[in-house]
Amino acid sequence: MQTLSPAYYTNNLNSLMRTSPYKFTGPRSSARLSVHCISPSDAAQFPDGIGYSRADWQSSCAILSSKVVSSEQPNDKSYSSADHVTSVNGHKTSVENINLIQINAANSHNGQLAFPPQKPLSITDLSPAPMHSSELRVAYQGVPGAYSEATAVKAYPNCETIPCDQFEVAFQAVELWIADRAVLPVENSLGGSIHRNYDLLLSHRLHIVGEVQLPVHHCLLALPGVRKEYITRVISHPQALAQCEHTLTKLGLQASREAVDNTAGAAEYIATNNMRDTAAIASARAAELYGMQILADGIQDDSSNVTRFVMLAREPIIPRKDRPFKTSIVFANDKGTNVLFKVLSAFAFRNISLTKIESRPHRNSPIKLVDDANFGTTKHFDYMFYVDFKASMAELRAQNALAEVQEFTSFLRVFGSYPMDMTPW
Repeated sequence: MQTLSPAYYTNNLNSLMRTSPYKFTGPRSSARLSVHCISPSDAAQFPDGIGYSRADWQSSCAILSSKVVSSEQPNDKSYSSADHVTSVNGHKTSVENINLIQINAANSHNGQLAFPPQKPLSITDLSPAPMHSSELRVAYQGVPGAYSEATAVKAYPNCETIPCDQFEVAFQAVELWIADRAVLPVENSLGGSIHRNYDLLLSHRLHIVGEVQLPVHHCLLALPGVRKEYITRVISHPQALAQCEHTLTKLGLQASREAVDNTAGAAEYIATNNMRDTAAIASARAAELYGMQILADGIQDDSSNVTRFVMLAREPIIPRKDRPFKTSIVFANDKGTNVLFKVLSAFAFRNISLTKIESRPHRNSPIKLVDDANFGTTKHFDYMFYVDFKASMAELRAQNALAEVQEFTSFLRVFGSYPMDMTPW
């Protein structure tokens, strides 16, 4: 990836962002930046899995070493903890062959580094003081009024939110230092997992530094004066449509359902185009922002409708043991179907509870050929497994569990070890 100088960053920033005309109430600024799709994130596919700077690579190692490993190291001088970490994260190369970006005059401007290394995030980033959070820029997919925006404000009060038109662009905003954090929904209690976002986690090198569980309260919105019997179409995000399917039927709406990229974006689209035969499923805040009326309130099929979001950053936080932590990993194997049982046993034997397991087809080789002496050659899907478990990487049991998992897998990566969201719904 080309290292961006401050001049390059300044000159190209305007091409990536626009000012949103919608004003926000409260202490946040009325001017908002919106990031729009740029070229595909080919630069995110690093050949050796290394980030943008030496600090990024070192911080990637911090998760598995946890900053709390014992000071006792093997007597063998050839042992390298960095070699071990890169191996655990799925990289077969040695440290000598890693293409680190040199931090020198070549990527400096007037004697200053183009990207000064960030300090590792601390646990206070999840509950920042107003002065601290006001310095953060948080990227999210959607437009003002989206649930992701509400999540960003819940996680970082008084932050500056940056709307992005795609999830991919939210990742890019953090990678290009336009934003400090990104908000990413990963699962919903009614609609299930958001598979596309799991694929994005794998294809980018950002770290999970926190989670927020947001109760979702859906409303049926239409233009002022429009009655329900005039509605012939309902538009919203696919997850929102799925979460309100039964309620829409009970309301007697003879309307087709159409999916769009964002809930608040659906409300904005109707208001912009003066569509009096169309309703949107979105938040009450979206109704306020875009001058819509609420035809029905609380239309989600289950009152305990909750979406889980994760917070992403360029650097990981340092794991702690003074509060409940969760760790997210992804792994793959090429050694047979019984490997999954062995991996899960590594956690069960250490009394580590799993909170989620998700399988996704291996995008590079979705079909695996297996030669069996009794049955000949067979084909089956090859999967990546995403697992969340309740333990901090600062705990010895978690470190030992992953060391055992490494023995059974061909690829292992830790997305992050971060505080659990313990707030009541």
